[in-house]
Amino acid sequence: MKSVFSFFAKYFLRGVLFLVPVVATIYVIIQSFVFIDSIIPYDIPGLGALTLLGTIFTFGVLASTVLAQPFVYWGHELLKKAPLIQTIYTSIKDLVSAFVGTQKKFDRPVLVKLNPDSELRKIGFLTSDDLSELGLPSDLVSVYLPHSYAFSGNLFVVPISQVTPLDAKPADVMKYIVSGGVTKMSEIKD
Repeated sequence: MKSVFSFFAKYFLRGVLFLVPVVATIYVIIQSFVFIDSIIPYDIPGLGALTLLGTIFTFGVLASTVLAQPFVYWGHELLKKAPLIQTIYTSIKDLVSAFVGTQKKFDRPVLVKLNPDSELRKIGFLTSDDLSELGLPSDLVSVYLPHSYAFSGNLFVVPISQVTPLDAKPADVMKYIVSGGVTKMSEIKD
């Protein structure tokens, strides 16, 4: 009787481990599309998502043209000068450009020793190796340490001697960190 129960429990848990992430991912995707579709007043499934993708693509094309460049520049400058909007706008713009676009910022994964007297280390990304703009010594660097299971993190200023570059793809390191170390690097590379 005990072996039947353990047999059932073993395969039940394997089923849970397989299905829960798949179903949760599908659910989030479907709910995102339902939300986007609810914004459009027409009752055509998928029209909202298609409209959103088309709008983003169209703005990308238009913003890249020579004629639009002065307007894009003027718009950026206007948003940068508004006191409260400037903080929100530049923060979001910098965060988005850190992950997407030609100037990705999280492209140097590192291992950081947080305290010289401790063996505690964290994985993060070297974001700046020149802090002279802040009036800080040249031996200090800034390192962003993302949180697991969140789109947040902390910025630390540490001595360069406590930073070790990692020989891994930045996207793989980010997946590893965000998963809380559950995702194995060997699984990412497959």
